Amino acid sequence: MIHRTLIYAAKDGDVAISVTVDDPRQGDRDWSCAYEIGWPDAPRRGYGYGIDGTQALLLALKAIGTDLYTSDYHRSGRLRWVEPGDGYGYPVPKNIRDLLVGNDAEYDG
Repeated sequence: MIHRTLIYAAKDGDVAISVTVDDPRQGDRDWSCAYEIGWPDAPRRGYGYGIDGTQALLLALKAIGTDLYTSDYHRSGRLRWVEPGDGYGYPVPKNIRDLLVGNDAEYDG
């Protein structure tokens, strides 16, 4: 399992947002990779699926990036990883790269 902590600057103080990614697991026909974003209002659990473990992991990471960049937390401008406005360090699909900010936009955009 891998883990990252993002910070949401709530009105009453900082809130840690845990992002975890499980190791890819082989199924009968494909691979899956579970992830969870610990949003304060409702944690979000999802999966990436692929032909092999690498593809499942990559698609899980892109799903995390999509969930982060399309969230109300991101739109509020109060979600950060290291510095505000620097991005979160997760890839996104090509069709939403216009949402990237900071280092994410510079290196992945």
